[in-house]
Amino acid sequence: MDETTHKDETNAAAAPDPHADEAPNSPDIDVSAMPPEEVERLSQDIVAALKTVYDPEIPADIYELGLIYKVDIDDSRHVNIDMTLTAPGCPVAGEMPIWVENAVASVQGVSGATATMVFDPPWTPERMSDEAKVAIGWW
Repeated sequence: MDETTHKDETNAAAAPDPHADEAPNSPDIDVSAMPPEEVERLSQDIVAALKTVYDPEIPADIYELGLIYKVDIDDSRHVNIDMTLTAPGCPVAGEMPIWVENAVASVQGVSGATATMVFDPPWTPERMSDEAKVAIGWW
């Protein structure tokens, strides 16, 4: 099984993919031994929180832009996020991880959040969802 442990391996072939409508490069969401219903709720709420954070230079949220690479929920419900920027020299590079941490930490059931900036692989426009492309006029 890959790092996304909230999918049921035994029913994977028969069940429709619940993530089929996600952005093309949706982040991996790693989870602990929480009940599947709680994992699904937390995952949805975390994604909703991430969608409230916008790159101030681009009229699209960071989730749809494909800036979130990985989300890990540990046993204590602390959320670790690997994220990137559209460009390493982004003027809000020091602030955006704090915005992400605050948004995710506000989710009911989350004990805290840590956002780590990563630049491998580098972000490219191919990571954007169709929604983001429409928002910035690329569609």
